[in-house]
Amino acid sequence: MDPILEQIYRIGVIPVIAIDDASKAVPLARALVAGGLPAAEVTFRTAAAQEAMEAITAQVPEMLVGAGTVLTHDQVDRALAAGAKFIVSPGFNPDTVRYVQSKGALMLPGTATPGEMEQAMALGLDVVKFFPAEQNGGVAKLKAVAGPYKTLKWMPTGGVNAKNLMDYLSFDQIVACGGTWMVKKDLIEAENWTEITRLAREAVDTMLGLTLAHVGINCADAQESERTAKAICGLFGFPYRAGGASNHAGSAVECTKAPGPGTHGHIAIAANNLDRAIYHLELRGVEFDRSTLKTDARGRAKAVYVAGEFGGFAIHLVQK
Repeated sequence: MDPILEQIYRIGVIPVIAIDDASKAVPLARALVAGGLPAAEVTFRTAAAQEAMEAITAQVPEMLVGAGTVLTHDQVDRALAAGAKFIVSPGFNPDTVRYVQSKGALMLPGTATPGEMEQAMALGLDVVKFFPAEQNGGVAKLKAVAGPYKTLKWMPTGGVNAKNLMDYLSFDQIVACGGTWMVKKDLIEAENWTEITRLAREAVDTMLGLTLAHVGINCADAQESERTAKAICGLFGFPYRAGGASNHAGSAVECTKAPGPGTHGHIAIAANNLDRAIYHLELRGVEFDRSTLKTDARGRAKAVYVAGEFGGFAIHLVQK
């Protein structure tokens, strides 16, 4: 995957910004970074767009900046000159797509119909915007048209909010979602950076969906593992399940047949998307033992340990 697309995928939610006063661009960007969303699609719906992009790229270099509502060659040139790393348009214009491609930049044109999606694929694109998402049938429409387009991925924008975010992101062919709910115009005008940070953090937490999966108990051998698991099942009425490397008391407790990571065992935390969980938790300062990373056939993370122990337990992140 294109490295910018990979970054968009890991961030997961791309705030879509219409800003009237370029002097507010940097504090806005810093508020989003503080909330865990180091990305923004700055739209050309306002005259301040280019200046805002220039300010963010110069003063908040950790921010991934894209340009939105790009309709003309001139806007493409201005966006790229301002430091934009990707270009987004509301609709599908083959001429604009080709021009962006000629500049070697990432283009995400807006599409709403299978015909537009096929034209985009014919130009070599494998990720497109779906806009306006909710008004065009939402994730149900994307699932309905996905059959013939197994290699195509979408970035839905328009009507995506905190309540329906995971309806979209739970569909594997959605690379990320664009949204405005954490950067509403009234919040920007009031310079309410604290609330923008809170809404960004809330969006990240919703996207990650971190929950306790199970607790793993280190047992000395297979016999102790069986005894321990069956004893816990007897206490709480959990079903006993034998396994290859461990035995289980329901889904809550795993009893290993040999000591594993952690003095006493491990705590497993499940995430909606482990790649995104690793990315965002690292932004928060969490360190992972990368030597323990396990991936699936597509190269996506499915399990990894946090570095260190916590109360004698290792912490294991797993894919839901």
